[in-house]
Amino acid sequence: QVQLVEFGGGLVQAGGSLRLSCAASGNFFGPNAMGWYRQAPGKQRELVAAITSGGSTNYVDSVKGRFTISRDNAKNTVYLLMNSLKPEDTAVYYCKVTQYLDAKDYWGKGTLVTVSS
Repeated sequence: QVQLVEFGGGLVQAGGSLRLSCAASGNFFGPNAMGWYRQAPGKQRELVAAITSGGSTNYVDSVKGRFTISRDNAKNTVYLLMNSLKPEDTAVYYCKVTQYLDAKDYWGKGTLVTVSS
């Protein structure tokens, strides 16, 4: 099993910034992808950004140029720097890890990000 603990959510005004972090522990091994998803009230969960253990990244179009995903492999931690936040970024943000060798997905419990207008 892999345990994920997220930090960094909160309330911020539009135009502000937040940084989320997610630390993985437990049986975390091999090539993998770490990512952030979000779910706003009444909406489906969507991928925000992801990064592989090799450093390849992808972003949903709505956050390109504003959000940056990064990781520290030595700390098994993924970060999401969110700049120029908009009210529509308000959601619960979830960390997800996909381990390729055992083809398993692991999810964090989520952290709430609220952007006020």
